[in-house]
Amino acid sequence: MAGPEPPENDGNRAVENAVMFGFFVLLVVAGIWLLGSMADLRKVQDCAAQGRRNCGTIENPNRSQ
Repeated sequence: MAGPEPPENDGNRAVENAVMFGFFVLLVVAGIWLLGSMADLRKVQDCAAQGRRNCGTIENPNRSQ
């Protein structure tokens, strides 16, 4: 028969919670980035499937002079 377990260290629990929260935020950010990348890829594939030739993204230079 085991005796009562000692109480957990609250400082250790706070560190664990902070690490888990950071991991959760990282996971959400990665998911949002992945969804954006998939949406961009889908647009390019839809364009190519329609037989268009110029489906790449064209970036406009910033001319603020």
